[in-house]
Amino acid sequence: QVQLVESGGGLVQAGGSLRLSCAASGSVFRISAMGWYRQAPGKQRELVAAMTRTGIPNYADSVTGRFTISRDNAKNTVYLQMNRLQPEDTAAYYCNAHPYLGGTDYWGQGTQVTVSS
Repeated sequence: QVQLVESGGGLVQAGGSLRLSCAASGSVFRISAMGWYRQAPGKQRELVAAMTRTGIPNYADSVTGRFTISRDNAKNTVYLQMNRLQPEDTAAYYCNAHPYLGGTDYWGQGTQVTVSS
């Protein structure tokens, strides 16, 4: 089993920054890609950013140039640096880990990000 625990969410003014962290524990050798999804009220969950184990990132168009994903394999932790936050970034952010050899993805409990105008 893999457990993912997010931290770093909170309330910030538009234009501000937050840094999210997600620490993985358990059978971490099973983890391939890791990333972040978000879900705003009344909307579907969407991919924000993801990174392969070798450090190749992918970003949603809406956050490209503002958010940066990074990963520390030695610490089994993935980060999301969020800059120039906008009210439309308000959502619950969920850490995601995709296992090698397929199977069900692992999910964190979510951390709330609220951006005030």
